[in-house]
Amino acid sequence: MRALTATELLGAWEQGLSQSAVHRALTLLTLTNADAGPEWPAQLSIGQRDAHLLALREQAFGPRMTGLAMCPACGVQVQLDFTVADVRVAAPSISVDPCTLSFGECDVFFRLPNSQDLQALPTPSDGRSSKRALLERCLLSARRNGQEIPAEQLPEEVTTAISERMAEIDPEADVQLALSCPQCDQRWHAPLDIASFLWSEIHAWAVRLLRDVHTLASAYGWREAEILALSPWRRQAYLELIEQ
Repeated sequence: MRALTATELLGAWEQGLSQSAVHRALTLLTLTNADAGPEWPAQLSIGQRDAHLLALREQAFGPRMTGLAMCPACGVQVQLDFTVADVRVAAPSISVDPCTLSFGECDVFFRLPNSQDLQALPTPSDGRSSKRALLERCLLSARRNGQEIPAEQLPEEVTTAISERMAEIDPEADVQLALSCPQCDQRWHAPLDIASFLWSEIHAWAVRLLRDVHTLASAYGWREAEILALSPWRRQAYLELIEQ
């Protein structure tokens, strides 16, 4: 994966302002591997996509990650401090062949969900209906006692087993953070949405960078491209000189 320049990352941020969360992730990944064509990120499983986003995040901002979460018991904001290595999952090799599962009287064939499936989900919808809609898109066929049945006739325990099997095959798609509240000692798990997490960081970075560009352009008369070509350390050194 190729690291993005400041100009490329700023361009992706500008483009992403009018895009959905799923489109933003695909825009970023397309830039990192332009030779593969614009379609390749959408064909990755969600776990594969998120693994690439995590690698991109480490290249752009380093290994340390920080954030905030709200305690579900007392409402106190809890600061998160972890590293990319803490949330990187060693995923097993994912076959391109359809996945299979036998559960009770049912035999099902399915594939792993990708970004195109997420884009197709109805909005707004609750978590349960989204999960069912995603499953129906990824279900290739289902048989009960050898007879083909539609997805809506699958028992709840079978759909649950399919979801669990998907998580086992593609573990990076559902990374859970183990959290505890320093105020009330409540413990819970929260999902890490790396696509949204990375976008929030890129947005904050872009706003700061544009402010720095304005300051340097006003002081020295440089063009934006010239300022972006500077390393972050040189930009900071010039900003400090302006403040003196």
